[in-house]
Amino acid sequence: MNSLQFTTESSSNGVIEREFTVGDVPGVLWSPASGADRAPLVLMGHGGGNHKKHPAMAGRARLLVTLCGFHVAVIDAPAHGDRPVTAHDEEEVENLFRARAAGEPEGPIVVRYNDHLAKLAVPEWRATLDALQALTEIGTDGPVGYFGINMGTAIGLPLVAVEPRITAAVFGQHWPDTLAEKAKHITIPIEYDMQWDDEHISREDSLALFDAFASKEKSLHANTGRHKELPRFEADSAVRFFARHLGGAATPPARTDV
Repeated sequence: MNSLQFTTESSSNGVIEREFTVGDVPGVLWSPASGADRAPLVLMGHGGGNHKKHPAMAGRARLLVTLCGFHVAVIDAPAHGDRPVTAHDEEEVENLFRARAAGEPEGPIVVRYNDHLAKLAVPEWRATLDALQALTEIGTDGPVGYFGINMGTAIGLPLVAVEPRITAAVFGQHWPDTLAEKAKHITIPIEYDMQWDDEHISREDSLALFDAFASKEKSLHANTGRHKELPRFEADSAVRFFARHLGGAATPPARTDV
């Protein structure tokens, strides 16, 4: 098993930020500067074209750390952030840009490429979870959640489908093509975000993926707006969701500044 190696550490406003590697996979762990010896862990998946320390990741992580006292970890997906890019990656990105410029549907390309990335990333996430749980402040007996939208769903949903240590998840904004069958194996509590006016993912596709989850407890959050207009208050909702299901913290008040 690959061990976790911390490479940098900084602290601000009650949050410790530590970059790490597990094998050749880089990641970042946000933790409370003080608090309980053990705390729940939330794994977060970033969106396509972004990276582990994208402002959306850092902002959501700080909410979970400061309002709930959780640990939050993000790793760079294959071909993202500090990861190497292959010729196949470059070709798929070129295909996407070409379709976008021509006004053609992006979905088939994104679905195909994200499925490829998920096959690589799921084993990396499981190895990272092993390494994180070896840390004294996290341990193997604490609850684990997953939070990922867009490509974070494309990678996270297959991960959650095979990873019994994850007991609650927030997903959203992806096509059902390669994910619906995997969603049928997921029974943990789910919160799912969709944009009602999404120009890329139809309402029917969003509802089909939500419907595929076998979870007895699942909530659909449908907001008006286009694909990139997911309201910031959905991050607050996700914090309250994880506070309910991972325990160890009171339900936080609503926040709209992240």
